[in-house]
Amino acid sequence: LDSLRAMSFQQIGEQFVQHYYQTFDTNRANLAALYGETSMLTFEGDQFQGAQSITQKLTSLPFQKVQHQVVKCDAHPNPSENGVIIFVTGNLLVDDNQNPLKFAQVFYLKPMPTGGYFCQNDLFRLNIG
Repeated sequence: LDSLRAMSFQQIGEQFVQHYYQTFDTNRANLAALYGETSMLTFEGDQFQGAQSITQKLTSLPFQKVQHQVVKCDAHPNPSENGVIIFVTGNLLVDDNQNPLKFAQVFYLKPMPTGGYFCQNDLFRLNIG
């Protein structure tokens, strides 16, 4: 994610989200590279810390096929750290179920000293009504 520094926060958010969901939908194990040891995931109220723990949770989810459809992606800059806060709403198609699940997800991308960003915070919720 090094080339992202020169982009606007909205571009950074949109590119991260596209990369994240493409990776999630094709090979969840590769998501580990987007997290660090201090990263935290809250998934449906359960908390996980560190890239290994987060990836273990995401790869253990009980479905074979998944497809994220982003409906909205909003981003804000975090002036105190030059990070980017991203809020996503969308649809989730799981296995062969044609009825999409609604979801919301928030990411906080924190700059790395070496350039680029990593996902410091990740909060995920299904919107089941």
